[in-house]
Amino acid sequence: MAKARFSRFDCSPGCSVEAAVGLIDGKWKSVILFHLLSGTLRFGEIRRQVPNVTPRTLTNQLRELEEDGLVDRKVYAQVPPKVEYSLSPLGRSMEPILLALKTWGDANLNLYGKPRPAVAGDGSDEAASATSRNAPA
Repeated sequence: MAKARFSRFDCSPGCSVEAAVGLIDGKWKSVILFHLLSGTLRFGEIRRQVPNVTPRTLTNQLRELEEDGLVDRKVYAQVPPKVEYSLSPLGRSMEPILLALKTWGDANLNLYGKPRPAVAGDGSDEAASATSRNAPA
């Protein structure tokens, strides 16, 4: 079941950001939108470009993007069925944001997945020295 969508946005500070992020808050939505910047794609083409997403999740994310007006879905009456996805004008308006995310990601990709340095007093130094004391000589 999909999570509840925002029914309203108050005018508190940050509500515009909350509204924008609310449209692309799924794990794969930004990635899907980024790939659609290059043009119209069929489901299988999106699936190949985003190989780690399951078909079910991809379907749900595409449906939500369509419901939110960011993606247009065109169904062709033929056998086998042919469905194409493209960015709507609203989705296309997110291009600068998606490109900025890519630029930031490219610049900071080396930080992703790196182990964090140990902080004094967090127990990691004591655990390491306890291990070395208990090791056979």
